Order: sequence, then structure tokens, then C-alpha cells
Amino acid sequence: MTKRSDALLEKIRMGQEMRKMEKFNLIVGLSIPSILAQITTVMMFFIDASMVGHLGAEASASIGLIESTTWLMGSVMSAMSMGFSVQVAHFIGANDFRQARQVFQHALICGGIFSLLMCLVGVVIHHPLPLWLGGGADITADASLYFLVYALTLPLIFLFHLSSSMLKSSGDMHTPSGLSILLCILDVVFNYLFIYIIHLGVLGAALGTASAYLVTSVPMLWMAVFKNKILALQPSKEPFTWLWDYVTKALKISLPMAVQSILMSGAQVVSTLIVAPLGNIAIAANSFAITAESLCYMPGYGIGEAATTLVGQTHGAGRFDLCKNFAHMTVGMGMAIMAVMGLIMYIFAPEMIGILSPVEEIRALGTQVLRIEAFAEPFFAAAIVTYSVCVGAGDTLKPAIMNLVSMWCVRLTMAAMLAPHYGLKGVWIAMAVELTFRGSMFLVRLFRGKWLLAMK
Repeated sequence: MTKRSDALLEKIRMGQEMRKMEKFNLIVGLSIPSILAQITTVMMFFIDASMVGHLGAEASASIGLIESTTWLMGSVMSAMSMGFSVQVAHFIGANDFRQARQVFQHALICGGIFSLLMCLVGVVIHHPLPLWLGGGADITADASLYFLVYALTLPLIFLFHLSSSMLKSSGDMHTPSGLSILLCILDVVFNYLFIYIIHLGVLGAALGTASAYLVTSVPMLWMAVFKNKILALQPSKEPFTWLWDYVTKALKISLPMAVQSILMSGAQVVSTLIVAPLGNIAIAANSFAITAESLCYMPGYGIGEAATTLVGQTHGAGRFDLCKNFAHMTVGMGMAIMAVMGLIMYIFAPEMIGILSPVEEIRALGTQVLRIEAFAEPFFAAAIVTYSVCVGAGDTLKPAIMNLVSMWCVRLTMAAMLAPHYGLKGVWIAMAVELTFRGSMFLVRLFRGKWLLAMK
């Protein structure tokens, strides 16, 4: 599959025509490794949550409390890497491999500095953060310690994801996907060691994840810097030259994504504040339901990664009709797969939550909210994949605004209104309505086609 995908990607760069079946095969060839890696990643969180869940509701709530903040910091760093990797995809599509490598070097320097700053911020706020989020005295100590370990791991997490996104921009989905799967396997092994053998509880879950990133981030970086046939740096042949234009373009792409990530994760924090007064059972059920639902929408993110690569390279090659064609095909495929996943989630919701927690109250409530969310999955797919299409074209400002308007004006407003009357079910009704609204907005933007003009 790798050689076939490489040959088809070369046809894009060389301006050759592609048959419909070749386009489909290329989408599948790039999507499957990413989908497997995404699902494995979610399984990592699933198993993590299950291990912690068996320690009791307080341990589960301590991680669930700061979960949205860890996503915030991780997504901001991801936005930083995307600002450079989109440029790399465009240069590769234009057959300008030298500039692609130059952009990669700029990304390593800028991203390394940024991740260290994020690490410092995390260390400074780790103690008061659980109190800011409204956690009770019974869970704040564990939550604080978990977040401290996560913050110290941020530079490794950044190197892992930057190298991964660069490899994917070059069309290599197999290497980052394989190392992502290894990351998840090691996470489970280390978690078992620290949680059950050494008996460190919530701290053990954090140390397990940190250890897994430590072992896998170095080979991921090595593959991108030295082994990739397009991106491998050649300092003896290509002296490094600092160009602010690369950084400026990266900021143009990354800044809307970063602001969106901050405000979207901020919205998740507000959502946590809405859920927190409902009690530890609701906090844990909400966290477990989010983890369980991730199994259903990870295929959307996998297809979205393929869409970003394909749109990025066809856009860079100036093949805008093919770019639009790939966009429509990937969105349609994502919606179809996630519709099926939504049906599976509705049917097996009790079993999915049951794996995560033995507490009957948590299982019952988690099952109810998962079934509410199942109906929104196809539109969630439309939002995920279309956003990835826009990112591949360098169109990040308006999609970011769309995401923020939908989250803040629809989801949080409805959740705040419904939670006092319907509890956690009201929060998830608001979520399902908002995702349907957001997906509809993105479909309108997709078919209008203005995202194609972003980087012209």
C-alpha cells in the first residue's frame, strides 16, 4: 500500500490525470493507517480510564476535572506544528523539496522554544488549577499532581506530534501511525506497572503516559529528520538560512487555530464548570462518555488527516479541481463511516461504559448520554473532515470563527440552560444539537468552495 500511495502522490505532483478508483484507493491508503492509529490512541485513553476507574469515582473525577485543560495545551501545540506542516505539504505538492526541508528546520526551532514555554506555564499553574476548575478537596491533590507530570512531558509530546505531522505531510502515514500504535501499547504497559505494581494510583497513570512518550518521541523525530526521503535534513548540502516569511505564514495558519484551540478548550473548561456542581458521579460519567465516544469519531479524524495531506499537496501543485474532488470524497466517506459508528455506539453504549467503570450509577448515566450523542455523529464527521480540508488549503480563520460561534453561542448557552433541569443529560443534548449545527455550517462552506482561495 505504501508504494502504491507514493506512486499516486507522485502523479499529483507531476500533473498527471487520476481515475476515480485511483483517488479512492489513495484516500483509503492514506486513511487506514491514520484511522488505526487514532483508534489505538483512543483505546489508550479508554484503557487508562478503565485502570483509573477501578480505583474509584474520586480517582476518575480527579483526571476528568483537568482533562479539558490538558487537551487545551496539547491542541495549542498541535496548531503550532500545523502552521509549518501545511507549508511543507504545499512545497512538496509543488515539487520544491528544498524549501519543504527549510520549513521543517524552522518548525523544529520555533516549536522547541514554544513547547518549553508551555511546559513552564503548566508547572506554574499546576497547584491552583483544580481549585480554579471547581474541584472538591477530595480530588484536587491527585488532579494537581497528574497535571504537573503532563506539563513536564509537553516538550516530548510536541516533538512526537510535530514529527508525525511532517511525515504525514510528505505522504508517509505508516511510520507515524506505527509509532502511535507503539505509544499506546507502551502506555498500557507502563500504566499497569505504575498503577498496579508500584501502586501510585492517579500519579501512576500520568507517569505511564510520560514514559511512553519518552520512549517513542525520539524514534519519531529520527525518522523525520534523517530517514524520510523528502524531509531528511542535509546540512552539508543545504546550509540553513533563517527566513521570517516561513514563520509569518506559519503564524497566519497557526494563530487562528491556536486561538480557536484556546477558546474551544476554554469552552470545555466552562462545560466542566457546568458539570462539576452535578457531583462526582456526573463528572466521572461525563469523562467516561467522552472517552467512549472518541472510539466513534476517531475514524473521522483519521480521514481528516488524509484530507489535509491530499488537499495540501494538490493545492500546492495548483490542481484545484482535483483538490476540490478530494475534499468532497473525503467528507462523504467520513460522514458514512461515522454514521455507522454512531449506530454501533447507540447499541453498545452500556458495554462501552461498563468497561470503564464498575459503579452502577456511572454506567447508567454514561449510557444515557452516549445514546443522545449517537444521532449527531454524521454531522460531527462533516465538521471534522471539512475543517481538515480547510487546514490543508491554509484556510483557518473563518473555520475557526465557525467553530467558536457554534461552541460558545449554541452548546454552552444550551448546556447552561438545560443542566439545572435535566442534569448531565441536558449537557449532552446541547452537545448533540451543537454538533449538528456545526456540521451543517461546514458543509455549506465546503460546497461554496471559498476555502480554495485562502493561500492564493
